[in-house]
Amino acid sequence: MNGKVVVILGATATGKTNLALDLAEALDGEIVGADSRQMYRLMDIGTAKPTSAQRARVRHHLVDIVDPDQTLSLAEVLDMTRAAVEDVLARGKLPFLVGGTGQYITAFTEGWTIPRVPPQPALRAELEAYAAQHGTARLYARLQALDPDQATRIHPNNLRRIVRALEVCLVSGSAMSQQQRKAAPPYDFLLLGLTMPRESLYARADARSEAMFSLGFLDEVRHLLALGYERHLPSFSAVGYPECCAHLLDGLALEEAKTQMKFNTHAFIRRQEIWFRGHDRGILWHNGLELRTEALIVQLSNWMKYGIV
Repeated sequence: MNGKVVVILGATATGKTNLALDLAEALDGEIVGADSRQMYRLMDIGTAKPTSAQRARVRHHLVDIVDPDQTLSLAEVLDMTRAAVEDVLARGKLPFLVGGTGQYITAFTEGWTIPRVPPQPALRAELEAYAAQHGTARLYARLQALDPDQATRIHPNNLRRIVRALEVCLVSGSAMSQQQRKAAPPYDFLLLGLTMPRESLYARADARSEAMFSLGFLDEVRHLLALGYERHLPSFSAVGYPECCAHLLDGLALEEAKTQMKFNTHAFIRRQEIWFRGHDRGILWHNGLELRTEALIVQLSNWMKYGIV
């Protein structure tokens, strides 16, 4: 297959999972996850993780690989992604990189080289405490002073990425932007993007949020809390978990928690779309409401044989 990799990307609720299953099943493929939350064990409903039945249809990689209190750096994720893709290719199958975490997908397809600075819990806590006391804007200003190039790549309100960039600067002694390089990866990528009209996408996302509660989302969060996992963990930042915690621990009315979850999901969708638009390197976009899976299978078959779409 000459290192061919299919990438299926797009915002939440655009239909990536079902499309990937259909294509991978038809083309002898396996799915490599590109979702920063589906990597966590025990967090199934709130992350819309592939079900056991779906995973029985097609083999999945990078799902359920860490506990909720563990963290993975972007460098570690890229290492795991490369290893999974190489494993799939070595067995003569077609890798499908599937997900909505734009940074993972862009970093892999563009061949980012990531600074090898492991997480520093004490330093992170210190920086987060500074932001809590003085505001995220003040912490962002520190990053602008230390690494102005990296600061331009990070939204001023994205505390997690601001902290990480400062962490790399302070621990390594050099700017994160100077340590990041790109080297073309040895793969032939075909990027398929799913989109749809915003109103339809919001409606689908809202319906999925309601379905999560019907499937036992609150019980999932109760179980995680009972096991000792705390709401401040990075894993709990996934949309839905903070809202459930607010209901279970703070007395927020359930309907209000659902409303907040839907509102925050809409905002998350907008951020995903902005990322993919800003990092569009030849993405073939398809309306998720008008997918013709059979035609896509033919298209991919031709690409695999002849290298043309």
